[in-house]
Amino acid sequence: MKLENKSVMVTGGAGFIGSHLVEDLVDEYPEKIIVVDNMALGVEKNLTYTRERFDRLKLYKKDATDFHEMKKIFEENKIDIVFNLAIVPLPASLVKPKETTDDNIKMVTNLCELQRLELFKTLIHFSSSEAYGSAKIVPMDEKHPLNPTTPYAASKAAGDHIVLSYYDTFNSDSAIIRPFNNFGPRQNEKSYAGIIPLTIQRIVNGESPVIYGDGRQTRDYIYVTDTARMAIEIYKNERTRGQVINIGSGSEISVIELIQKIMEIMKCDKEIRYEEKRPGDVLRHLASIELAKELLGFKPQTSFSNGLKKTIQWYLNR
Repeated sequence: MKLENKSVMVTGGAGFIGSHLVEDLVDEYPEKIIVVDNMALGVEKNLTYTRERFDRLKLYKKDATDFHEMKKIFEENKIDIVFNLAIVPLPASLVKPKETTDDNIKMVTNLCELQRLELFKTLIHFSSSEAYGSAKIVPMDEKHPLNPTTPYAASKAAGDHIVLSYYDTFNSDSAIIRPFNNFGPRQNEKSYAGIIPLTIQRIVNGESPVIYGDGRQTRDYIYVTDTARMAIEIYKNERTRGQVINIGSGSEISVIELIQKIMEIMKCDKEIRYEEKRPGDVLRHLASIELAKELLGFKPQTSFSNGLKKTIQWYLNR
């Protein structure tokens, strides 16, 4: 399946992963790209490079929780494909659990219903490795139990079940990409920031890096452009329909090793500050990427070490 001459929507397309996906979509020669983003995490500047190369990008600063607004956008634009990255992030669920859960479930349900009403054909939905909770079996394949430990994670697991239920009940043309921990340029470094941009920012400000808990918890980091590339490949391959597909590196790194690597690259000699463990923090993540290899020939193109250097340089250049 090709994206050429298709009308493509990316919800959350002004955000971190979304804006990288939008960039890659341009190389597929779509008819037009519609970005829907309420700009809570998205930044219009993230789309600058795409707009320089592609004059058929339209940005709607709207909220995907609003069914009627979304319906109107679909009717105006005759959309073929939706990549759904609209999200209220994990840290928000620790302070606003109800709003996070409600909104995340509502956004995916709205899209599934609009698809059922035949306002677009194909949905590629972005899940999260957080839906698994801490690893019970490693590496974690797509059959690993879903044991979410935060309201955010529970909302992501629920969203996946909703997409699969519409696939089973209504034969919706859909697939789920389940990325592990993404990192790279443009990751949000303000409210609800991730550990990599937060640590870089602290070092730039002359502060000590911070670890929550003992730092032995592990993550499987994947560079953002690898995830964006695979989302497009998942669309192109019809054998992915009705499936959940992990995208990760297939290797793990502890939080303390991650912080130490950032400090080494940035030549930081501060003492690490340890703070109380965050509620619901998963202890171990390590992806099995065998299904992605089998279906998509997936192999990460950017190593963790190179990706981390590129990421740090991007933030320093800003």
